[in-house]
Amino acid sequence: MPLARPAQSSFKRPWVLCLLAGMALQGCAVIAVADAAVTVVATGVKVTAKAVGAVADAVIPDGDDKPED
Repeated sequence: MPLARPAQSSFKRPWVLCLLAGMALQGCAVIAVADAAVTVVATGVKVTAKAVGAVADAVIPDGDDKPED
């Protein structure tokens, strides 16, 4: 006589798959949030560097205004 499978194992299988899929998707969400944070910081640094460069160009004379002989 063949052994019958317990009813619980067929019930648990979809839950385990859903749990694993949910954990995998959360990993993607963490990576997406970290990527967005890095992009925001990098953009802030770039804008700040351009502003500092513009101020430095305005304050420090570069010698281009001298009349040529």
